[in-house]
Amino acid sequence: MSHSAVKIIPLGGLDGIGKNMTVFEYEDDMIVVDAGLMFPDDSHPGVDLILPDYTYILENEDKLRGIIITHGHEDHTGALPYLLKDLNVRVPIYSAKLTLGLISGKLAEHKIKNPKFKEVKPGQHISFGKINVDFFSQTHSIPAAFGLFIRTPEGNILHTGDFKIDLTPVDNVRTDFEGILRFAKAGVDLMLSDSTNAPKPGHTPSEREVGKTLSNVIKNAEQRVFVASFASHIHRLQQVCDAAVAAGRKVAVTGRSMVTNTKIARELGYLKIDDKDIIDAFDIKDIPDNKLLVLCTGSQGEPLSALARMANGEHRTLSIERGDTVIISATPVPGNEKAVSQILNSLAKIGADVWDKSRGLVHVSGHGSAEELKLLLALAQPHYFAPVHGEAIHTRAHARLAESIGVDPDKIFILDNGECLELKDGKVSWGDPVPSGIVYVDGLRIGDTDQVVLRDRRKLSEEGIITVIVTTEVATGKVHDVQFVSRGVTTSSNDTEFLANAKDRVIKTLTKAKHTHGNDDSAISKAVRESLSGYFWEQQHSRPMIIPVVMEV
Repeated sequence: MSHSAVKIIPLGGLDGIGKNMTVFEYEDDMIVVDAGLMFPDDSHPGVDLILPDYTYILENEDKLRGIIITHGHEDHTGALPYLLKDLNVRVPIYSAKLTLGLISGKLAEHKIKNPKFKEVKPGQHISFGKINVDFFSQTHSIPAAFGLFIRTPEGNILHTGDFKIDLTPVDNVRTDFEGILRFAKAGVDLMLSDSTNAPKPGHTPSEREVGKTLSNVIKNAEQRVFVASFASHIHRLQQVCDAAVAAGRKVAVTGRSMVTNTKIARELGYLKIDDKDIIDAFDIKDIPDNKLLVLCTGSQGEPLSALARMANGEHRTLSIERGDTVIISATPVPGNEKAVSQILNSLAKIGADVWDKSRGLVHVSGHGSAEELKLLLALAQPHYFAPVHGEAIHTRAHARLAESIGVDPDKIFILDNGECLELKDGKVSWGDPVPSGIVYVDGLRIGDTDQVVLRDRRKLSEEGIITVIVTTEVATGKVHDVQFVSRGVTTSSNDTEFLANAKDRVIKTLTKAKHTHGNDDSAISKAVRESLSGYFWEQQHSRPMIIPVVMEV
């Protein structure tokens, strides 16, 4: 009897650090692991968020048995509200208590009511039709991170999720080595593993090492202390709170996501700090400077974050002053380096005592470095291997690590988004790719912004725009007037010689175009645009966007 193959299809997560989403499909059953987003960089002007294209899921939603979220970071949860709104079926969401708590706040913002949450605990086994999943603990930069062992009739798949091997984690929940060894004994036919730090040699330091530095800096600060971190980095927030309390400081929380996440984490028991030690940012008036620590958003230099507003004097209750200590407890996400540098310079000009990763161990990664990745490969002993979660430089470095510990190079698959692996009878091969790509969230518009729009926005931001308004006489076709309206163009409106020559160029071009193309408005406008663009390049080596408007009077 012929059986179908298990399909493994990453829809995101393989062209950058973000928008992680992978489909596992067998016959009439399908699960989705993670639904993340990615934040835009300077090449995406006006774009708010970037999502994976999940058209394939919508086309096969009748097979969808559940959505599994491995942990609570935005690059694994952020696309979930958009996916749920596009699905016609009510799909259960499986994850840990903390992750579901963080997701619930996000879904409430999108007015998604009564989601079908299913809490999962480490070691639990759940069946999704013919796809069976064992959940196991992983150490990461957020509590309650899962790896997955996926059992199917055609073979077994180990999905590591995001992980590092931290033997002294803040919450004492370690990677489930016993479980991984048990899975290896059952047979790991295919392993998908986090590649983020594959190019980095050695081991990633323990989160507790950051706590030592934070404690020392906070204890010795003479005035107020401001700590900017990811709002979802609960382990880091716990260490900051512990250091603040030990130094006799109250903790004030500001920034929408920071306020929301600390509240949820405290309610669920993941963030432990006494009520008397944590206060609202509006209640700081009577607290001496040397008795206050402010926990805030803004570690990525976001212009509207709490840290940026405090540095610019635009925050409602707080401002950073000379002598204050500011700790940036994060590493810039690729693309955010410039924004972070700008906020560091702003803080330095104020006279703040700024700490970032270049000055001390105020941040460590939540992802394992080369030796940790090799250790997990050695424990799991996969027959086939596919590095995931990263850019090309990360996945290829991870492939080399796998080769170095004995994985057959012919059994290593380096995937792109939309490509498909098929697992059948314990063997992995290439399958047929599916449509994939990215979807831009631009204000309230989703999926309408394309590369042409982004190209035009970049051009406008770099070169400016000129509208040339030409009026011609209906009877004779003679040019009656030419006017220029410009924005962001270096040539000023009173540069009479330049504009006079540009006007002559437009008149000659229009006269010739009317003779050649008759009343073809599109061809005439194109001729004017190309002629004026050429003139600007000849005179200034610039190419502003040119919009011709030809009117008859």
